Amino acid sequence: MNDQHLRLGVNIDHVATVRNARGGETPDPVRAALLAEEAGADGITAHLREDRRHISDRDIDALMERLSVPLNFEMAATEEMQAIALRHTPHAVCIVPEKREERTTEGGLEVAREENLLAHFIAPLRDAGCRVSIFIAADVAQIEAAHRIGAEVIELHTGAYCDAHAEGRYDERDAELTRLGEMSTFAHELGLEVHAGHGLTYDTVAPVAAFPEVRELNIGHFLIGEAIFRGLSPAIAEMRRLMDDARAQ
Repeated sequence: MNDQHLRLGVNIDHVATVRNARGGETPDPVRAALLAEEAGADGITAHLREDRRHISDRDIDALMERLSVPLNFEMAATEEMQAIALRHTPHAVCIVPEKREERTTEGGLEVAREENLLAHFIAPLRDAGCRVSIFIAADVAQIEAAHRIGAEVIELHTGAYCDAHAEGRYDERDAELTRLGEMSTFAHELGLEVHAGHGLTYDTVAPVAAFPEVRELNIGHFLIGEAIFRGLSPAIAEMRRLMDDARAQ
């Protein structure tokens, strides 16, 4: 595949959120993943939380069995999640911070403070053949720590940039975007593969997609919400178009 191709990972967590709000079997996040695959997603992201508030163990089993594109398995750095990842050995494992009281992942992982613990945690995952990604803020210290512990990939948290745009704080938005660009370059120069995600929409995706060092964007909540109005496949197709147009500039 062209080195300039920007991959799109579609996060299906919130299909499961809707299912779990009522119980039962529908809507099925695995069906959503297969539709996303048909619509041009390069991978599927699913976060198995400790409290199982959306994605379930059964969902992960079915995704591993049925997907043709890679699964990016988001998880906290716990023994339980490590054991599940080692049992399935998905293409990629993304280590994220997790708090029971948060509605969504609110920030990047504190790698610099937990460097020794995380280095030992990810070693068996790497040995099993999983690509290990670390979800972090666009910060020099966190990027350097992720590199030192042996992560192959970082995913930069774009939430502050997206929130500033949504709230009309445009100077702050522009500063956040500048930081994301600079840290993408810095991480790439260290030899890390750079991904980005969290809160991206049609209005905010293009500037991030234009960074040449970024190889993958992971987008979920917005696409699932937009699917209510236009359908999942058209929603993904429009995001794909915007990413490709930005990359071609």
